[in-house]
Amino acid sequence: MSVVNVETEIKQEKYLDVLRSLRAKNFSRNLPFLILSNKLPKGQVYKEYSDGRIEIQQVSSTGNTFKVKVLKTLAIKEAELVRSDYGLF
Repeated sequence: MSVVNVETEIKQEKYLDVLRSLRAKNFSRNLPFLILSNKLPKGQVYKEYSDGRIEIQQVSSTGNTFKVKVLKTLAIKEAELVRSDYGLF
């Protein structure tokens, strides 16, 4: 493995550590964790809650007003796949 690959891997692990820490901090404050994904259409996001639920939400804005619409609550297997894809285990 090259030095560049090792450095990239170390940076990725640090990134995932920070991400997991922020997620845990949100959950400890009973706040959802926002997951932005280029796998979803524009304006859609995943929101994960401390109870394990993940929703796909549509977010739109008009001026200073934001509207959020829940499009789907993921099944358990779908939620596990999202967590796995983003290294959230």
